[in-house]
Amino acid sequence: MSSTEALVMVFLIGVIAGLRSLTAPAAVAWAACGRGILTNTPFHFMGSRVAAILFTVLAIIELITDKLASTPSRLAAPGLIARIITGGLSGSCLAAAEGQSIAFGAVLGVLGGVAGAFLGYGVRTHLVKGQKLPGLPSAFLEDAVAIGGAIFIVSRF
Repeated sequence: MSSTEALVMVFLIGVIAGLRSLTAPAAVAWAACGRGILTNTPFHFMGSRVAAILFTVLAIIELITDKLASTPSRLAAPGLIARIITGGLSGSCLAAAEGQSIAFGAVLGVLGGVAGAFLGYGVRTHLVKGQKLPGLPSAFLEDAVAIGGAIFIVSRF
């Protein structure tokens, strides 16, 4: 993969983190699990089965709790900070896997995480309020986009 394509994918995994904060690192961990793409990097732990299972369990919990009325907005500080952290982590991992700058990968992942959070909020709000799509189907649609997008992105590495 070209450097430009790799960096676009690094940004996009951040966008996925902006949609669902734990889907991105879960997908990265499964992509790295047993393949050795992060072996000689500071992120070698992400290639372990333990990391893949842990992030997957956390991602499933997030998918469930997102549907609860009591769940705060992704744009509230805790949700946005989580998206920044997981976007940066996921972006750094994919950048490292391609031999790109880890710091630049972190920046792109963070920017993608923020963009994804605001984009996801805007689209979901538009679907619910503007298009009168009930909240639950719009949440499942966002889940599908996040999971499908994450699988597409990590399959390129």
